[in-house]
Amino acid sequence: MKLVFYSLILNHHQACIADEFYKIIGDDYAFVETAECHDSKGATDDYSQRPYLIRAWASTDEYNKAMQMALEAEVCVFGGYEALPFEKARMKRGLLSFDMGERMLKRGWLNLASPRILKMLLAYHLGGWRNKPIYKLCCSAYTAVDSYKLLSYRGKCYKWGYFTQVDEKNDVEASLNVSTQGSTTLMWCSRFLVLKHPELPVQMAAKLKEKGCKFHIRMYGDEGNAAKHDTIYPRKELQKLIEQLGVQDCVELMGSRPNNEVLDAMQKSEIFLFTSDRMEGWGAVANESMANGCVLVASDAIGSSPYLIEDGVNGFMFRSQDVDSLTKKVEWLLKHPVERNKMREAAYTQMRDVWSPRKTAEALLKLIEDLNNGRETSIVTGPCSKA
Repeated sequence: MKLVFYSLILNHHQACIADEFYKIIGDDYAFVETAECHDSKGATDDYSQRPYLIRAWASTDEYNKAMQMALEAEVCVFGGYEALPFEKARMKRGLLSFDMGERMLKRGWLNLASPRILKMLLAYHLGGWRNKPIYKLCCSAYTAVDSYKLLSYRGKCYKWGYFTQVDEKNDVEASLNVSTQGSTTLMWCSRFLVLKHPELPVQMAAKLKEKGCKFHIRMYGDEGNAAKHDTIYPRKELQKLIEQLGVQDCVELMGSRPNNEVLDAMQKSEIFLFTSDRMEGWGAVANESMANGCVLVASDAIGSSPYLIEDGVNGFMFRSQDVDSLTKKVEWLLKHPVERNKMREAAYTQMRDVWSPRKTAEALLKLIEDLNNGRETSIVTGPCSKA
């Protein structure tokens, strides 16, 4: 079976699962980069020499090769606007396909003013895709809801996401069994953008300090480069807020660090704070923090939260942008160290046994087998279960 993924760029969010597909089906797997992209989301790894990589943007020959695969491969997965020409050509032949994406209505109905989104919707409705074998891989817990509002993919949505490596070595498990005393270490990591709400951990720290809780928050990241639709939250403003609230002793700004240092810090932290609003499509730090043994406390508006978190079992969700809700969840964790450690272990187990790249690759191949045999998905939880 020839399986081909079409997406904007092969980066650290895509490569780990692409590697797993290649290990399983070898040269019958290919990944097509649909456009030249210089935004690596902060990663520095070079994936250009992967044997399965085709760069449709690099030459006419590569583009033609990618188009031929779209017309002939047994299964194709299309992600993003740049993949639309390949997707439309394939749909004219009515071949088994998946459309992969985050929610379309992050800004509500205002998103319909986007020419890209409008063209993708028109392709679906005017191309008669409703009655063709194309299904949705949802890279957000809110993708299916938005799709149904737009009268698309009803009953044909499956859970998906972005995936990061899961260390199955004993060092992760060993770190979970170390009982902690005294101050509890919390971590936050992101670019300083308004949508990431770096002010929330600082405001929470002031409330927890008043309650006499012992903790220390390390905030990793910096302003960086914002996309045109994002707004930077100035570091100097965050530092000013820390001083105004008198939490210099329990909140530390760490700046930007290499990814290996960030992952090491996750293993040394017990709680990870993920405070973005609904503009966060997925948020791969959720995967990374849970895979490194943190209890994830995340906004309920983030795309990954409802998929990854079983509330009170392996993490907590709080009401988006509500500092009181965030404070309540973290305070409970600080006051219940035994339960906190059980939740850390459950978080790691969830990522290892359900959401790892290997398990996800196997799940998609199983879903394809089910669909080819006229069956609904036999997967009941995790990737490729019904959304």
